[in-house]
Amino acid sequence: MPSLDDLTRPPGRPGRVLYGGDWNPEQWPEDTWPEDLRLMRRAGVTTVTLGVFSWSRLEPEPGAREFGWLDRLMDLTHAHGVDVVLATPTASPPPWLGRRHPESLPRDEDGRTEWWGSRQHFSHSSPAYRRHAAAITEDLAARYAAHPALVMWHINNEYCTHDWGDEAARTFRTWLQDRYGTLDALNTAWGTDFWSQRYAAWEEVLPPRRAHYLRNPAHVLDFRRYTSDQLLECYRAERDIVRKHTPHLPVTTNFMPFWSGQDGWAWAAEEDVVSVDVYPDPAEPRAGGHENALVADLTRAEAGGRPWMVMEQAAGAVNWRPVNHPKPEGLNRLWTLQAVARGADAVHYFQWRPSRQGAEKFHSGMLGHSGEHGRAFRETVRIGADLARLGPRVAGSRLPDGGVALLHDWDSWWAGRHEGALSAHLDQGDLVRAWHRALWDAGLPVTFAHPHHDLTAHPLVVVPHLYLLDDTAIDALERYVSGGGRLVCGFFTGVADPDDRIRPGGTDARLRALLGIDRIDEWWPLAPGEHADCGTFRGTLWSEELVPAPGTETLAAYRGGALDGRPAVLRHGRARYLSTLPEPDALRALLAEAAHEAGVRPALDGLPDGVEAVRRGELLFLLHHGPAPVTVAVPGRHRDLLTGTTVDDTLTLDRFGAAVLEEHP
Repeated sequence: MPSLDDLTRPPGRPGRVLYGGDWNPEQWPEDTWPEDLRLMRRAGVTTVTLGVFSWSRLEPEPGAREFGWLDRLMDLTHAHGVDVVLATPTASPPPWLGRRHPESLPRDEDGRTEWWGSRQHFSHSSPAYRRHAAAITEDLAARYAAHPALVMWHINNEYCTHDWGDEAARTFRTWLQDRYGTLDALNTAWGTDFWSQRYAAWEEVLPPRRAHYLRNPAHVLDFRRYTSDQLLECYRAERDIVRKHTPHLPVTTNFMPFWSGQDGWAWAAEEDVVSVDVYPDPAEPRAGGHENALVADLTRAEAGGRPWMVMEQAAGAVNWRPVNHPKPEGLNRLWTLQAVARGADAVHYFQWRPSRQGAEKFHSGMLGHSGEHGRAFRETVRIGADLARLGPRVAGSRLPDGGVALLHDWDSWWAGRHEGALSAHLDQGDLVRAWHRALWDAGLPVTFAHPHHDLTAHPLVVVPHLYLLDDTAIDALERYVSGGGRLVCGFFTGVADPDDRIRPGGTDARLRALLGIDRIDEWWPLAPGEHADCGTFRGTLWSEELVPAPGTETLAAYRGGALDGRPAVLRHGRARYLSTLPEPDALRALLAEAAHEAGVRPALDGLPDGVEAVRRGELLFLLHHGPAPVTVAVPGRHRDLLTGTTVDDTLTLDRFGAAVLEEHP
């Protein structure tokens, strides 16, 4: 299958990091196009994404085709040596589709129609939408298949549509029939004897629309699974069309950063290139640096450790937060280099030039409203030069194997978000962020893994929280620990089976035996601002009234209150269990201790606060997320690929500074 390597390591040419962004020249007079391309060449841009939201331009009325403007663009980019990632325009149907086919518009949980006038206004289940999307994709692929500028396909954009309407009801029933076969099996899986919800006919089954009180959690869980699958069907349909015309070119679609709506593991398996959009908040540079690392580690894992792509990031401010801060000087460069350090071989932005009209006119661009003399463009040029220097050395290289594996699963995330939960503040995504942040602050190498993955290459596996675990996942954890691996498991894990049915005993018996727990008498959620005294640290969010099994060591116990003397942290052989969420410093210390016992080490010891070290291939990236210069000890002689200078034992990193070091004799 084609891959990103085909573009970043072409035969007979030096390796490169792809650099560019969404270009929307149809929003500008045609006489600006050559000027844009001149500035792109000056900035070192290698690739642009065209056509993401151009459906109404390409098909102004049903069946019409206006490709002339895109022909000229494709020819012009090629003449200037810029490659094209061509998008199918199906994320934003033209108004005529909704007017002529109102059934193609999505409906919300209250049954209200979501009209055209924004984007993503389509029902993923609508035959009319799918038919028209396939037709424009077919003609686009046929027309440009042989064009020399085309190097990759980008399908749709940020698949995130939800639909509770009649079209969704029809396909939801079909999906359920394929999954369960019979109504009896569905009723058993959903536990419909509760509240007299038993279904007597398939026609009675609807999406989980607005209800008088709490909805059936198993029903909602299956609807989330179905929605991810329906959107994936839409992606596959367009992917297969473009593959038919260009089997030699890679195909991608862009994930949103750590979004719960798509099963990222299932989607990534269908892509040639795994790509993601990432928008950390520049108002908090250190927290934003962690968010960038989190998304990078997850995306790299979804890509199976292979190089991946940043499809979108912001050169400065976005336009959708309550207050939209720009990026201070140097932060855009730092976060771009951080993505490359963690495995990205392609870095794109939304967008090249910000629009002058429309909803995103205040969303920054590589060429800002201030033009070529503004700071945004100066930084764009500098980043392009950096990536050109790094490309021959980093393209195609990988991060080291092993390290810490952090388990994450969308099924569990969806199941844990139901309305009748013990705590509205317990969210798997938040816990994954907290544990990953602790590992990042400790400088430890982390990758993500699905609970079914082979974990044997990782000396340490951490499970922040997986409310739902199937038998395969539990068996895998047992094999991992019995085979010599070390495990740190968070609270309220292994509680439910795949039908969101509570396991006998409240937590799976095999998992309790693995973790050294005899029983958990009560779960004790903690309110915001409430803490549990655990002796050397304070616990937050959650606590548990548990009884350890014989031979289990209590590493920390609750003090005071109803849980006085009960274990807070257990160790049973090579497994540890945390029944609360320690405050950040304590969580970092606990996980760092487990990593040390497992033999997992930081890429570089003794780093100053705020400095991140990442090894990729033979290179060491040093990234400074702090506001003041720092001195870093780097034993031996190295050469900094960004400056060409020699580094002997120490180097100074300025505010938001970076260095990429190779050993130098």
